[in-house]
Amino acid sequence: MKKILIALGIILLLPASIWADAISIRLGYFVPRAKSDLWDIEFENMDFTHANYQNSTLGFVYEKYLASQLSLVIGLDGYSKNRAGFYKDYVGYSFAEGDFAFPARYYRGAFFVSHVFGVSITPVMLGLKLVPLGHRASFSPYLGGGVGLYIWSVRLQGDMIDFSDPWVYDDPQLGEFEIYPIYPTTARDDNNFSFGFYAFGGLMFRIAQRMAIEAEFRFNSLKGTLKQGFEGFEPFDLGGYHFAVGINYRF
Repeated sequence: MKKILIALGIILLLPASIWADAISIRLGYFVPRAKSDLWDIEFENMDFTHANYQNSTLGFVYEKYLASQLSLVIGLDGYSKNRAGFYKDYVGYSFAEGDFAFPARYYRGAFFVSHVFGVSITPVMLGLKLVPLGHRASFSPYLGGGVGLYIWSVRLQGDMIDFSDPWVYDDPQLGEFEIYPIYPTTARDDNNFSFGFYAFGGLMFRIAQRMAIEAEFRFNSLKGTLKQGFEGFEPFDLGGYHFAVGINYRF
């Protein structure tokens, strides 16, 4: 889905190249902020970490010069990460009543309780870029910001432990303690649209009359409402930090 959305975005942005004064192609790295309860629950219970959800990106920017120090920019890039993991503190056993999670500190388990958690974010961004030294300078710091339409999806597939429905298990040696039912789950909240804001800053080093190398940092801020199997969670944090380097070509 990520590749389809990026391809569609490129097709939609191609007409902008007719009036663009510069085009950039960038390789980047996205670090999600991950400050909402669904992120917290996954990192608390599963063996994957925040660092496992950082990933590379490919982006395109069309730039229209409005003045010698000001540009209108239209950008597109995409982030996607799927990670399979298992519950750190529980193992599974099967009984006639169903599958149950037992504490891993006491039991080896008949199977690991695992699932896949995936997130994808594709922003289409519109902003203003300020270049104090001008677009033609050999060294040009710049900054800017704007708004974005973010296309995003969240997916979870595999085993889920239901901590809201504890059962009591009587172990001959350990005595009574709580165990939890395990349910197979497929939850997909796909192709959502949310508006957000972003700010950026960077440096541009001209290596030829029409070509420059650029390095940029961007911060995205937005949250999306979860539906379709994720009801009850607070708005999902889709923001994060984006680092990118690329080639800027001026027409």
